[in-house]
Amino acid sequence: MELLTDAMYWIGAVTVAWVSVSTLCCLLSWIRVWIVGNGNLMRATKLGKWAGWYTHCSDRCREHFLYYQLARRGFAIVLISRTQEKLDEVSKAIESKYNVETKTISADFGSVDIYPKIESGLAGLEIGVLVNNVGVSYSYPEFFLNIPDIDSFINSMININITSVCQVREISFSLKSKGVILNVASASGMYPVPLLTLYSSSKAFVDFFSRGLEAEYKSKGIIIQSVLPFYVTTKLSKIRRATLDIPTPECYVKAQLSTVGLQTQSNGYFPHAVMGWVTTALLPAKLLNKYVMSMGLSQRARYLKKQKQG
Repeated sequence: MELLTDAMYWIGAVTVAWVSVSTLCCLLSWIRVWIVGNGNLMRATKLGKWAGWYTHCSDRCREHFLYYQLARRGFAIVLISRTQEKLDEVSKAIESKYNVETKTISADFGSVDIYPKIESGLAGLEIGVLVNNVGVSYSYPEFFLNIPDIDSFINSMININITSVCQVREISFSLKSKGVILNVASASGMYPVPLLTLYSSSKAFVDFFSRGLEAEYKSKGIIIQSVLPFYVTTKLSKIRRATLDIPTPECYVKAQLSTVGLQTQSNGYFPHAVMGWVTTALLPAKLLNKYVMSMGLSQRARYLKKQKQG
């Protein structure tokens, strides 16, 4: 009996010690990421002159990523998107406000024959940062087999959300022994999202692909981060009003850049990190799946009702 009591005592003591140490390590890690940050890592003087920006269209999140952070930190900017008129507009604004060089490359990521053109346009540039923010989602939540023109939709989603990320090799020659690649995925890639199934699956690919590349090339001095934001006030999210858990692009991007080099997989913003921890570590998968499905059905019903009324 005494032997059993001693055994239980030591098992309890070891368990308490392990939980205490794990909690302390987690707390110190969070302080390092969300309070201390990475210092002056994200500077042109440390990484390279140019920051390349892949995007499928222009919206406020993308503009503020450039205007208020990368250009401000001394990077010359390469803008790669499909609409030359918008590219010229953003390019002039950056040059005027921050007095840095810019370069534009017009490319539609819905096509697969654009990458030689991009490679040619980037030739000779010292790329220090690549931000891959190419992405397209559903017009509204829908059952997979009910998606209009589903074959075209699948091809477009794969080309824009997946192929564009795999084509990172087109600029790898410029990163050499240092550099940062930020692949913007989505919190939707952290768990299945019914009625946005193809979109969430494509973002899960971006996350896994990025983390795999990070493991392969970390020893070469190249930092690759998977960025998994929840909602931000952008055109894609269709949300205009900022709250604590739905930040403005400026607020989100400033927080996210401070995590580069500290997290391979980052939600980018402290409230989003808490939300990511709750949804992936605390909530049972079945309960989360049921909640996300009900939310999608509600959004789908509202959209279809508006369509009928219109």
